[in-house]
Amino acid sequence: MLSLNARSHEIAKQMLVKAEALKISASILPCGTTLIDAGIEVDGSLEAGRLFSEICMAGLGTVDFGSVDYGDFALPCVNVTVSHPVEACMASQYAGWAVKVPKKNKKTFFAMGSGPARVLYGKEKLVQELGIQDKSDVAVLTLETRKLPDEEVVLWIAEKCGVSPDQLIILVAPTASLVGSVQIAARVIETGLHKMETLDFDIRDIISGFGVCPIPPVDKDDLRAIGRTNDAVLYGGKVWYTAKADSEKIETMIEQLPSSASKDYGTPFYDLFCRYDCDFYKIDPLLFSPAEVYISNISNGCTYHRGKVNSGILKRSMGV
Repeated sequence: MLSLNARSHEIAKQMLVKAEALKISASILPCGTTLIDAGIEVDGSLEAGRLFSEICMAGLGTVDFGSVDYGDFALPCVNVTVSHPVEACMASQYAGWAVKVPKKNKKTFFAMGSGPARVLYGKEKLVQELGIQDKSDVAVLTLETRKLPDEEVVLWIAEKCGVSPDQLIILVAPTASLVGSVQIAARVIETGLHKMETLDFDIRDIISGFGVCPIPPVDKDDLRAIGRTNDAVLYGGKVWYTAKADSEKIETMIEQLPSSASKDYGTPFYDLFCRYDCDFYKIDPLLFSPAEVYISNISNGCTYHRGKVNSGILKRSMGV
């Protein structure tokens, strides 16, 4: 398989060529690193969000658009397809790199990092447990933040990834942006896989995934956008997985897989987040998963289904 970073690098270059049409902007720092702003000082676009999402998945997943009807209201949605779930979603798309860079005489830079540069960094426990490596002279990292990294930050990132700064591309989009709404909705398959991993299910037994998730309207600030984007997955996300696994392991795991298995289920995420003093780690980890899940096991021909969409909370959260 082509290098994960090389695959993302090709998509990023396509974005650079179409920057004006995508409503994004690009700049090159003195050290040679390319920065793509997809939502801080620009509007971004749905198409930019689609490409941003595919970069997060190292080009091993596809994203397109549709709509979902909830009876008295409807929302646009992403349709996500992944054929290499572990590599695309867990080794690349999962926001597992807390990029925290102490700066001289300035406030520490912080952002959550996704994309295949995580594999080159290689310090995350999840990446190490999966045993996935990537030999690449180029690196691509996506950041969820409202502040563009400066040269001091990108030099730190390039060093951690073991690449020359001029071979690093960093894409940035805040949560409260059009690209942010799209790329977080596109994590619906990844969210379920991470829940499986938390439940000690061998995610290497999942051989493909298809997911649908509403795209939340862009909220007025990042904190409220965190609420809407999480609610889109927790109360509106639907995923169909294909597995080759022991049926008893699926039957045991799937009972806890949907978000409804959590004691914190049923409250809009913004309200829940405030209740826990804006600390993700105080929230029940069983909450972070799609609303509805199907697993088709080719080992026995059976399909298992748990959970359901909660249109009431979606309507309240999305302001429709």
